[in-house]
Amino acid sequence: MSLYGMMQTGASGMNAQASRLSTVADNIANANTTAYKRASTEFSSLILPGSASTYNSGAVSTDVRYSISEAGPLEFTTSKTDLALDGDGFFIVQDTNGTPFLTRAGSFIPDGNGNLVNAAGFTLMGYDYETGTPAPVVNGFDGLVPVNISSGSLTASPSTLGVFKANLNASAEIVAAANLPSANAGTAEYSHKSSLVVYDNLGGEVLLDFYYTKTADNTFEVSVYDRADGTANTAFPYSSAALATTTLEFDPANNGLLTAGSAKDITVSVPGGSSLTIDLKDMTQLNYGFTVQNANVDGNKPSAVIAVEVAADGTIYAQYDEGDLKPLYRIALADVPSPDKLRPLAGNVYAQGVESGVITTGFAGSGSFGSIVSGALESSNVDLAQELTDMISSQRSYTANSKVFQTGSDLMDVLVNLKR
Repeated sequence: MSLYGMMQTGASGMNAQASRLSTVADNIANANTTAYKRASTEFSSLILPGSASTYNSGAVSTDVRYSISEAGPLEFTTSKTDLALDGDGFFIVQDTNGTPFLTRAGSFIPDGNGNLVNAAGFTLMGYDYETGTPAPVVNGFDGLVPVNISSGSLTASPSTLGVFKANLNASAEIVAAANLPSANAGTAEYSHKSSLVVYDNLGGEVLLDFYYTKTADNTFEVSVYDRADGTANTAFPYSSAALATTTLEFDPANNGLLTAGSAKDITVSVPGGSSLTIDLKDMTQLNYGFTVQNANVDGNKPSAVIAVEVAADGTIYAQYDEGDLKPLYRIALADVPSPDKLRPLAGNVYAQGVESGVITTGFAGSGSFGSIVSGALESSNVDLAQELTDMISSQRSYTANSKVFQTGSDLMDVLVNLKR
């Protein structure tokens, strides 16, 4: 056995334990870092060839590993933009240079431009809804944009679609043609009346009057007027003609439903607005009073964003003060076949490693991706008790290896003193 080899073995043992102590120090320092993944030092022996009568001491090598696939516990917060992943996957973020990375650290808050940025300064990426429902680019980061929750802070939408479902009384009196609402005479008569609030292109409210008038057995005329054109106290005559008129025909042999050849909707040109189509296909005519079962139109008046909601599938909604939710973005997730082989970088982010496998992207709740939890953060997966135990163990091992080195040094002194 070489005394130099003995000393080198002791030195390699001290270096290995120093590396282990370094990972322990990092773990303890980041015990409260959001989504931090603990590092560990794995040891492997290096054996030098020898003979039956002589042993050549080898050394020990180390390999630092990261428990990236081991999820930390969730801690709930009061911020809806604090995001955690319950299951597999990583958020996709980018730095100030536009370089994409992966992370589990979801402590996002809006910066001065409205972009969601985490504590390390990385911007959350997702797909927007400007061109319709987004679809992920599974093998790359193309199409991703910074998630900005300040967009659309004030919006108004014109009414374009609506639904009206009601029962018209089959026992209503037939009205003469000269007195139909569509004639817009002061003597107009009608069987039933309802009104709907719709919105023009600037979000202004427009009140539409709907008149349902029986013109023959199983036949009703539907006429729509702009309330603003009505005569005070009487409505008829309106100062402008009907915005739209159609005829509904009912089948008494089919439970009072509309016939196959009947009109199923009515299209109205909203004053100052868009073309509005009201679905009437579920209208009925039964021997029962006029009863409205469903009346609804889209569109909204000018409304400001008062909050942001994040669904479990990663869809980010803007909540407006009038109650509507509008999808703005859908958060993209990424994953690799071997997460523990990702390359850790400063800021608690990861880049693709040589052995991690190819990055694939998708949405929360699809495939192997977990769900997104709003108002929560993933804690570090560091176990302080285990780290302190490892620290004590490494300290003892380091001391023992130093004794090996010291013993070799003492023996070298003996060898050198033989000459004296």
